Amino acid sequence: MRRLIASVLVLLAVAAGSAGAASQRTAATTTITVKAGEFFFKFSKTSVAKPGTVVFSVKNTGHLAHDLKIAGKKTPLIQPGKSASLKVVFTKAGKYAYLCTVPGHAAQGMKGIFTVH
Repeated sequence: MRRLIASVLVLLAVAAGSAGAASQRTAATTTITVKAGEFFFKFSKTSVAKPGTVVFSVKNTGHLAHDLKIAGKKTPLIQPGKSASLKVVFTKAGKYAYLCTVPGHAAQGMKGIFTVH
């Protein structure tokens, strides 16, 4: 009987430890909506409170194709009326430049700074 109780306690301790480790590893993902058009980006938020995973959900509301590049990652070219998502893992706080890489678009205003606090 003592062995059974000891085995159950060990299993419960292992299960509790695994659940705690899993919750510590699972960081929250922030989703930010972005509207792109001629010649602007409109972010629902231009900053996040801490490093982690951010999904940029980009909708092209304009009449020309656009994309979004930030932190070395880029969406495919997004045709008018279409959408694309970009998942970026920010590992440290800082200011990250974003822009549309279509020639001439950033020069016309499709750029800015996203801040990770």
